Amino acid sequence: MSQCLNPDCLHINPDGSQFCQKCGSKLRLAERYYAKSILGQGGFGRTFLAVDDFKPSKPPCVIKQFLPQAQGTATLEKAAQLFDQEAQRLEILGKHSQIPELLAYFTADSRQYLVQEFIEGETLQQELDNQGAFTENQIISLLKDLLPVLDFVHQNQVIHRDIKPENIIRRASDNKLVLVDFGASKQVRRTSMSVTGTVIGSAEYCAPEQAMGKPQYGSDLYSLGVTCLYLLTEVSPSNLYDPLELQWVWREHLNDNQLSEKLGKILDRLVETVFNKRYQSVAEVWEDLRRYYGKSPNPTSPQTVIPETVKQTPNTTGKPVTQKFEFDIVTVNSMGREINRRPGQAECIIEDLGNGVTLEMVLIPGGTFIMGSPASEKRWSRYHGEEEPQHQVTIKPFLMGKYPVTQAQWQQVASFPKLQRDLSLDPPRFKGLNLPVESVSWYDVMEWCDRLSKVISKPYRLPSEAEWEYAARAGTTSPFHVGDTLTTDLANYRGDYTYSSGPKGAYREQTTPVGQFQHANAFGLYDIHGNVWEWCADPWHDSYNGAPSDGRVWDVGNDNRYQKPIEYLVKFLGSKDHRVLRGGSWYGNPESCRCAYRYRSDPDNLYYNVGFRVAL
Repeated sequence: MSQCLNPDCLHINPDGSQFCQKCGSKLRLAERYYAKSILGQGGFGRTFLAVDDFKPSKPPCVIKQFLPQAQGTATLEKAAQLFDQEAQRLEILGKHSQIPELLAYFTADSRQYLVQEFIEGETLQQELDNQGAFTENQIISLLKDLLPVLDFVHQNQVIHRDIKPENIIRRASDNKLVLVDFGASKQVRRTSMSVTGTVIGSAEYCAPEQAMGKPQYGSDLYSLGVTCLYLLTEVSPSNLYDPLELQWVWREHLNDNQLSEKLGKILDRLVETVFNKRYQSVAEVWEDLRRYYGKSPNPTSPQTVIPETVKQTPNTTGKPVTQKFEFDIVTVNSMGREINRRPGQAECIIEDLGNGVTLEMVLIPGGTFIMGSPASEKRWSRYHGEEEPQHQVTIKPFLMGKYPVTQAQWQQVASFPKLQRDLSLDPPRFKGLNLPVESVSWYDVMEWCDRLSKVISKPYRLPSEAEWEYAARAGTTSPFHVGDTLTTDLANYRGDYTYSSGPKGAYREQTTPVGQFQHANAFGLYDIHGNVWEWCADPWHDSYNGAPSDGRVWDVGNDNRYQKPIEYLVKFLGSKDHRVLRGGSWYGNPESCRCAYRYRSDPDNLYYNVGFRVAL
């Protein structure tokens, strides 16, 4: 059967029909999609279950037809804008395996259409209707499954604004929770967080600040918390809050559903009506889950916390915050299968760069390692000797960026006073504040480091090549810090190529938010393999013959000048030597992501797969 998409008709036609038997409208949308039935209808239009007739298997998909019920020019324009924004959000967010993928977005017969992946399964509302109230273990499982998805959404500067049981589907194929319906989502911009906007979302699940038109990242956490309370009690959220006493009374509705105090504390903080007392980020929720329930997946990507008063200037007087942090360390076998996952702990300092932007620097312990690769390691460069001879290097303790430098960090420091060279505030091809900065030359990076050094009064710099490899290996001797191969579940590289006996995987064709893969090496560094190449301070050498054994930058007669970047900046900017790149990128094969792999480029070249991470 084929459903007519004409809003004034909606006739059901027999299979094989090309035109509606009632109104004559064409049934094949965009020469590809056939609607089969109506899934739902809302303020913005109708949603249809459909099939993709262009593919041999005719897979199911979802068609969203923009057909607003609102009246008035301004309201219609706002509705059209939100529909368009949903398509834009899905194009970016749909790359996550637990968010529907955007398949198409177009206009046909003067109406906008959005086509997305169909998720087979039940919503949490349907689960509740079928099985009754959720247990504590089910709520914990829900949080562990959904929080990483929400973290990914927030890392892309998006607030969902409509988290509720109807918008969470348990996928039948793997029981994973999928977050759907980004029609209400909001793109966060630095200039928009304090501006009153349109109130969007389901009222019962809406945080107070969102109800006032000022949604924050914490607003989604509030909605998630209310969702949990509803699933635990089977009572409408409006009946779980006492407006006279200004407090939640959800515990009175638990019936026989026993709940531990530790989960109660987490839920209480999730639904805290005072914004500054609520969890501000997914990472904060995970910290409590870890404390109360032990080791669990930890999305430790840097969070954008929106304070009451945004500090516009960096902290140049007080000491940086020092803290310990935990992370997962993953090991895979030569087939790419995970064989071990263990907890790690490291210490970092957090520099306040101003404007709510921070820089996390991990303490790297000193030690001795073997630099380069053995002849037994599978590598293209064995024909050129670039990773030979292997040699022992001793590294002094230093600090290194927990992540590659992000676009938010780049923009903040690039706004500091110029020293020798102009810097673009927004150089990357792929935009996103938590994406790594790219399309920056070695010269640009040296200027950036020196601006930071000047303002913070610390000698921030690029790592030496030896420091980079030592930090990347973190005590391992395998090709990758995860083991003998690499998979696209662990890093962002060109997944249609493989290394050793590893599997093929995704080719994402762009950078990913830093920390997205939720595991680090044993030193606590993220995104060592892939995403963007990372500049090192060293000029290029064709082999390691004559390389220093103390970890310094290999530049004859350098007189330790790389430890004094501001003093020697003019000389650095005049250098024409090729400079070293390490770590591989989203565009490269897995071999180039090995710890020992070396690459080079002219210092003034700009590539959208080249970024950097800082050292101190």
